[in-house]
Amino acid sequence: MMKIMVYMFFMIPSLFFSVDWNLFQFVIIFLMFITLFCSGFNFFSSISYGYGLDNFSYGLIILTLLIISLMILASMSVKNSFLSYMFLLVNLFLCFSLVIVFSSLNMFIMYLFFEFSLIPLLILIYVWGYQPERLVSGLYLFFYTLFASLPFLLIIIYFMTNKMTLYFDMEFYIPYSFIIHLFMIFAFLVKLPMFMVHFWLPKAHVQAPVSGSMILAGILLKIGGYGFIRFMYLYEYPFLNYGYIWYSLSIVGCVLVSIICLIQGDVKCLIAYSSVAHMSICLIGLLSMTKWGILGSYLMMISHGLCSSCLFCLANFSYERLHSRSFFLNKGMINFMPSFSFFWFIFCAFNMSCPPSLNFFSEVFILNSMLFYWGNSFIYFIFISFFSACFSYYLYSYIQHGLPFNFYSYSLGNIREYLLMLTHLIPLLFLILGINFFF
Repeated sequence: MMKIMVYMFFMIPSLFFSVDWNLFQFVIIFLMFITLFCSGFNFFSSISYGYGLDNFSYGLIILTLLIISLMILASMSVKNSFLSYMFLLVNLFLCFSLVIVFSSLNMFIMYLFFEFSLIPLLILIYVWGYQPERLVSGLYLFFYTLFASLPFLLIIIYFMTNKMTLYFDMEFYIPYSFIIHLFMIFAFLVKLPMFMVHFWLPKAHVQAPVSGSMILAGILLKIGGYGFIRFMYLYEYPFLNYGYIWYSLSIVGCVLVSIICLIQGDVKCLIAYSSVAHMSICLIGLLSMTKWGILGSYLMMISHGLCSSCLFCLANFSYERLHSRSFFLNKGMINFMPSFSFFWFIFCAFNMSCPPSLNFFSEVFILNSMLFYWGNSFIYFIFISFFSACFSYYLYSYIQHGLPFNFYSYSLGNIREYLLMLTHLIPLLFLILGINFFF
């Protein structure tokens, strides 16, 4: 693990001397392939200096490196701007902190970089965001995360004083206190985000540049699920005792958020709310505490990371041409960009979990685990499935069909944009072939 961190650390000087975006992207992808050949399919491997890989962090680290390299590809409008090398530096710091969060074996180091990842993200939103409202959305993001993570720090101090260790592979006998359980997972519930503490997400997504939206949807929401898995493995009884509270909020919230999606007038806002709905399903799978549920949630984290990131890219392609994210102005795109319409269709279908995508398999696993946990869950699942199909269909049909508001034709995208789409699409289709690794 240390080789990956030293590799990233020594990339910093290169950004000040020769800023070559293609080289930076190649270096990140090369690092992804190095990580790909590490063995992550057993309990902690590649352990060095308090960092290691296991089968949960393995996929998420590879996803982080892939999304970071695609962010660079999607942000070519920043390339010729004044602070292009600073943009790469901020992305490198973000990448570095996320890799440490996913590979750390120590709770305090994980907490430290969990908080630090907020700073590069705020810089991305404030410096390269679009509207003046980004100041308010940055404040929402900052205060929600800060408010939720202070109790988590108290829990870490409690572990250190009582158990004298902070390593994840120890067994902690945690009291059945609801307060301790709440403090331990509240930071992750806000990061997911769970329904009721999700208000920061649409604001942050809408005001962030495309790179900020991609990293938020692709990786930062997954820290919540990852932290949940890590702390669930420490001691299961509080989760068995109090899990029904978060389960109930998630299952009701998922239906409500799916309905909220249908009244949005902003394309990015709708995709952001659909992320809340998907992460609620992910939380439902985790709280069922079955092997299928946790595997389904893990696969959903990876599939949602790719699918949602790509939808934000597609929304950005329209924004770059029309300079608007409104549904009322983004109409009749099938006349202008028929080839992009195909990708819109594919990713809207994958967003509502159509086979043969990874999303479909993850929802099948989660549905089984829901029925194990509470037999009547299927009633809610019917609504969740129906409304998610509704908002995905609404997103596609409203943008692609109808009369365009102006008659300027730009039928072709460029090669960079098609490459970006395909790089999101290929892993989503072909990861299904490797699903037997998990059994």
